[in-house]
Amino acid sequence: MGATATVPTRRFRAWAHALGGLAVLAALLGWLGAGPFLDGLRLIDAPALAAALGIGLLTTVCCAWRWSLVAAGLGVKLPLPTAVAHCYRAVFLNATLPGGVLGDVHRAVRHGRDVGDVGRGVRAVVWERAAGQVVLAAVAVVVLAAFPSPVRPHLPAAAALLTAAGLGVVLLARALPGAGPSRWARAARAAAADVRSGLLGRRTWPGVLVASTVAVAGHLATFVLAARTAGSTAPLALLVPLTLLALLAMGIPANVAGFGPREGVAAWAFGAAGLSAAEGVATAMVYGALVLVASLPGAAVLVVRRVRVPANTV
Repeated sequence: MGATATVPTRRFRAWAHALGGLAVLAALLGWLGAGPFLDGLRLIDAPALAAALGIGLLTTVCCAWRWSLVAAGLGVKLPLPTAVAHCYRAVFLNATLPGGVLGDVHRAVRHGRDVGDVGRGVRAVVWERAAGQVVLAAVAVVVLAAFPSPVRPHLPAAAALLTAAGLGVVLLARALPGAGPSRWARAARAAAADVRSGLLGRRTWPGVLVASTVAVAGHLATFVLAARTAGSTAPLALLVPLTLLALLAMGIPANVAGFGPREGVAAWAFGAAGLSAAEGVATAMVYGALVLVASLPGAAVLVVRRVRVPANTV
């Protein structure tokens, strides 16, 4: 009964996330019209597409390397070439399906089945993605504090809240019993063990940090490329903080193939910084298109997989 009840719940959440992204896009269309959504796309040319493919290769390899390191720390084998193929497929699915995370779910479950331990495979992807988000947040705090941005006056309060939340998690983990049958105790012990071995291991954390930093730099470079392609002439000191805000918004799962919160935050951030909301939407739209093009090798991985599976089962 409980197992069957989870399927409608998951479907409802998926539709709710997609509807949230559609609502943001509909609001922007009503406010700005279709111009900002189409004007930037018309300016995309071959050099921009080639640059996006090159940057996409770098960021995908970095993410795959990070995943391979975390998986090895958790005791599951994941060769780098396999990780690169799975990451390309995940990026393509994230860029074409609602929610923006279904590709990561797919690679987590797929890898878990391949190694005979779905739970550990899923945890490897969860911790790998968490490491990337932590590094992105750290870079964002440094850049947003160093350069002018709409959120700069609010950074001290945000930093205090994040610090308090982090301390709360640590205190809660310490308060939970270290042993016993409690579900929370088992989860806390498993999480602590995963962090120690999968993220903070002596052979793991330097590579995870480097890979995550380079990946963030690649995403920023793609966003700046999108802004320049869309016609923005804003200086980098102003543009980079705005693109970081849009990248942070992409972590919100309420989107349609990546579109939604990213465009909404870009419209607000560009407008609040003295540029224009239309410029922000155009930049975010071009970014989405460039990411989709950069993910196309993932479509090839899907096709190859479809062709090989029937051939192997005959």
